[in-house]
Amino acid sequence: MLRAGCRAVLSRRPPGSEGLKQTPLDALHRARGGRMVPFAGWSLPLHYGQGHLQSHLHTRRHCSLFDVSHMLQTLVYGRDRIRFMESLVVGDIAELKPGQGTLTLLTNEKGGITDDLIVTNTSENHLYVVSNAACADKDLAILRDRAAQLQATGSDVHLEVSDNALLALQGPSMARVLQAGLSDDLAKLSFMNSITTTVFGVPGCRVTRCGYTGEDGVEISVPAGRAVELAEQLLGVPDVWLAGLAARDSLRLEAGLCLYGNDIDETVTPAEAGLMWTLGKRRRAAMDFPGAAVIMAQVKEKPRRRRVGLTSVGPAIRPHMAILGPEGRPVGTVTSGCPSPCLGKNIAMGYVEAAHSRAGTELTVEVRKKQHPAVITKMPFVPTQYYMAK
Repeated sequence: MLRAGCRAVLSRRPPGSEGLKQTPLDALHRARGGRMVPFAGWSLPLHYGQGHLQSHLHTRRHCSLFDVSHMLQTLVYGRDRIRFMESLVVGDIAELKPGQGTLTLLTNEKGGITDDLIVTNTSENHLYVVSNAACADKDLAILRDRAAQLQATGSDVHLEVSDNALLALQGPSMARVLQAGLSDDLAKLSFMNSITTTVFGVPGCRVTRCGYTGEDGVEISVPAGRAVELAEQLLGVPDVWLAGLAARDSLRLEAGLCLYGNDIDETVTPAEAGLMWTLGKRRRAAMDFPGAAVIMAQVKEKPRRRRVGLTSVGPAIRPHMAILGPEGRPVGTVTSGCPSPCLGKNIAMGYVEAAHSRAGTELTVEVRKKQHPAVITKMPFVPTQYYMAK
């Protein structure tokens, strides 16, 4: 749920530009050698002294701490909160058990994806919604407008924007590291489930087993005034390194996860993006979400283009590069791409005409006016390690 790739980050205004927001961990990042860059209106670390490659590999082998406090956290209260949320997203929010969350899509009337969100049905009788930072203003306006519409007809729903920090601890040693600071048993917390608890002496933290790396991980919503304290506690464990935007982007691409603004946006539908799994069976039947007619028609008729994975050797594949068919005709476009630190070859994501979307199809990508072979490859490129309690 990043908004732009690493190259886009590097091309933005230099650190120190006026108007950038800072997370509660800003001073910590700088003290620990973070290279700060503007990102979606925030000053955030791109990487640290160890560099992008080592940071990426460390996350896969051990665990890393990411500051994702720039993301919008919204709480939805009231007896009509589920009806409110389902009027905006494609997911079956009503079926979520207490403490359970889901990835869902905010759609428009044309079937396009306005944003991808994580919605959790908390055990405290409210919904907890996490949105992309670059979509924060747009999303909040949509949420507030819809809430006002329902309130005007007597519905009970209201919103509260959280000022908590958000820390993501990701990697195979996450559970061992975090369990030392919890009284709750992490072995009982499955992927996409959430609890409110005390973490290393900091009360009122929401721990959700999820993340954007493909590894076992958690995101911890922590009161802003104690975020540095918690981060320092976690970083006191030798296994835990700080990681920045660069590693986060390459890790999510290896995991086959979409990047809003690159791989999905308001011109792309869930059917084209391969995200129909986010639509619950009940919601498909009811067709009561924005853009339902367009999306379900595409499912029936099959979309003309599909999101695919690509692998290649040679020059790195980057966004906006043309994907060419066997006869040299453009059949698609790359939306994300980078060399894979784990696989030692190039990986990419993009959209191609449906006829060329089958895994194993050989195509070419135009890199600096030269054609280089690429193969349609199933995603994730690196197997995911999401934890399911037994």
